[in-house]
Amino acid sequence: MVFPIAPIAQTGRPEIFQISPTSGPEGSRVKITGQNLQEASTVFFGAIGSTFKIVSSDELIMLVPHQSKSSTITVVTARGRASSPFAFAVSNDPRIPGEVSYKAGYVNPIPPPAGFQSALLWGIAIADTRVPGHESASVEIASTQLTCKVDGKDIALNDDTGNVRGGLYQRQPWFGTDQHEPFTLTYDHPNHAVVLPVGQRPDRVWHFWSASPRAALPTGNLEGCTVKARVKISPGALLQMGMDYWRTPTIVYGPGGNNHEAGASNWYFASDQWQEALFTDMGGPQF
Repeated sequence: MVFPIAPIAQTGRPEIFQISPTSGPEGSRVKITGQNLQEASTVFFGAIGSTFKIVSSDELIMLVPHQSKSSTITVVTARGRASSPFAFAVSNDPRIPGEVSYKAGYVNPIPPPAGFQSALLWGIAIADTRVPGHESASVEIASTQLTCKVDGKDIALNDDTGNVRGGLYQRQPWFGTDQHEPFTLTYDHPNHAVVLPVGQRPDRVWHFWSASPRAALPTGNLEGCTVKARVKISPGALLQMGMDYWRTPTIVYGPGGNNHEAGASNWYFASDQWQEALFTDMGGPQF
């Protein structure tokens, strides 16, 4: 997706002088400096088209695509193409297992289609089998909340304590099928929390969502939504939060494009303290 500025007269073939930073995880924001960049039609990361924004004739901002490997960056204009003098090195957090799909937080650059009138928060929790003692790993969820900003006001759509819904999904390949098993919840009654014993099924993704029904979006100008979860993550476990927009509050999941992923948070890791896991698509992609 392109976010153009007002057209400026093209003066020659594009050139790339520098990229900054030179390494980082998927989803990294990379500044490209050069000349004759103002009419870029495509920016490739290797062979993958990337989301980018034209800043000026000598600067572009691009986002490193999902599931990409270290690659050169190429800017294409009507006058030709230019490649970076060296590859951007993709270096994801080594604490995240390799089979995980989104290894860093992102916001979907494509907005929800017209007619998508509801939203639902979700989370995924997994065990890391590389960590000694992962068999006893767990994620506790005390509360989840989804708020959306409409006409400048924050409106709570879901606000749940001590309960979630969900199932156990295929882990390799990541969510390879929609078929899933129900999971068994246990409870931490003193903390009013639900416990996902992820270490008992390290072969599965523990995919959960709000205990409340999918919520209808309020009418008005939607600026975006925010997911919050109060969680406690034990050693050997990790967690990611996100949300989807849906066509209606009741339509089921299926191949007909009924849901539109807004994005996902960065991963959250073990701590002996309760922490707030957060995702927001407010403001769109972080250029």
